[in-house]
Amino acid sequence: MSYFQTVTAVIRKRNTWITFVAITALFLLYLTGITTNPPGFYVDESGLAYNAYLVSQTGAGEFGPPFPLFFQLYTGGFTQYSNPTQIYLLAFVYSLFGPGILISRIFAAACVFGANLLLGVLAAKITGRRLIGYIVGGVALASPWMFEVGRLVLETFFYPMAVTLFLWAVYKAHQRAEWSWLNVTAIALTLSLLTYSYTIGRVLSPLLALGLVSFATDRKRMISIGKTWVVFAVTMLPLIVFNLQNPGLTTRFYLISYIKPTSTWAEIFPRFIYRFFEDLNPHLLLFRGDINPRHHIPDALGSFYFAAFLLAVAGVVVIVLRYRHNAWWRFVVFGALASVVPASLTLDPLHTLRMIAFPVFLFLLMIPAIEWLTEVAGPKRNMVTPEEKLSLHPRAWLGIKAAVLIVLMAGMVVEAGYFHFKYYERGPLRGYVFDAAYKDVYDAAVAMPNRPIYLVDAYWGPAYIHSYWYATTEGRDTSEFVHQPYGVRAPAGSLVISTEQVCTDCDLLMKRGVYLLYRVIR
Repeated sequence: MSYFQTVTAVIRKRNTWITFVAITALFLLYLTGITTNPPGFYVDESGLAYNAYLVSQTGAGEFGPPFPLFFQLYTGGFTQYSNPTQIYLLAFVYSLFGPGILISRIFAAACVFGANLLLGVLAAKITGRRLIGYIVGGVALASPWMFEVGRLVLETFFYPMAVTLFLWAVYKAHQRAEWSWLNVTAIALTLSLLTYSYTIGRVLSPLLALGLVSFATDRKRMISIGKTWVVFAVTMLPLIVFNLQNPGLTTRFYLISYIKPTSTWAEIFPRFIYRFFEDLNPHLLLFRGDINPRHHIPDALGSFYFAAFLLAVAGVVVIVLRYRHNAWWRFVVFGALASVVPASLTLDPLHTLRMIAFPVFLFLLMIPAIEWLTEVAGPKRNMVTPEEKLSLHPRAWLGIKAAVLIVLMAGMVVEAGYFHFKYYERGPLRGYVFDAAYKDVYDAAVAMPNRPIYLVDAYWGPAYIHSYWYATTEGRDTSEFVHQPYGVRAPAGSLVISTEQVCTDCDLLMKRGVYLLYRVIR
């Protein structure tokens, strides 16, 4: 090895270590306050976590056979089905580190953190410029939307990663004149990952698959897209079979949507158009955000930064003027619009979780604008034809563009500071939406000698799962608890944790939030 090669190897090794240390420090900063913010553990978090623990021990969830395609959560009128991806991922984590709230939240944060970094790497790959990768990755990391989702152990914590992996697969294929079977398989499998990771994927994935026609620029590409559709369709067969055998898989959709089995197209279409543009409303996006405090801190401005949104809108303008013949950018614009559709089929405006794919596309749409604001002699990306390149700008014009970008980035720093201040100030106060009060009732119940402790589900939901999860994290035998069938009263003299509004013929021992601890009199 020559002296030059030796020096180069040393520098690369040093840079690798510097990068590793920097990412580790950034991740630790990202985790600041995670032990108390969010407070408590929401019922759906306990449901996912408890089933993941059971899978780590036996391969099966609370109900059904080992290694199911979907997991039944809860019973009675609260029954729903959870997608498998996050449960199996958590099961793997628990098999290594054991179950716990902290490890669950750290893992969820790591998934979103990794997705943001990968998105920044993709931005650098697209443009051939690390600076743009740093900007996109940094904005994604600081974004309220992604940051808050990364603090929730719900079905969405892996979804930004799934979307980013899909976009990587599409971009790699886009660079080839003819897609290999590796490209076809990567796109199809990541589409499948989107489908089985969160319920919105059952709408979003087919739309994104349809959007691949943007790349059908010749006969070879059309054949490649056809192969992708076939492979993707094969991966959908298990979902179709499961749905036929378990009609309850789609029951929850009718509960959260304006679409009912009896709805007509004349009723659905106008409502969909209204909801679609409501979810795209900049005022909601930038100044209010999701009204559910579990998803977004109240009075902390919107779910997306104003300056970042301006860059995304400017990016669309640049795409229309400069890259409208570029298949990749046409697909990104289509993907951004398609990512709004699943949420628009439901009742809640700007629902953070159901629109979780949308900010990923917005971050990508920032790239053309950032590149235009920072270019010196026109775009230098490998996907742009010589005819698309522009001549040198006057020095004054370059200075104006640089100043605009600096102002926008400074604005984002101010917005990020305000949001994170509010998050750390008000975040720990949200115990009421994270079922924090249940732990107080649970602790009081297990401190008493009465066994078993009966768990009754009523008006306020299937909170029984909290007892099973907390018992699991404490190493307590879950046989100490009996989950009563819905509507069945516990025996006389028994100790009960309940979500009833009021208890009758009981000795009320404790009430915290909506949770009751009482002893049945008769």
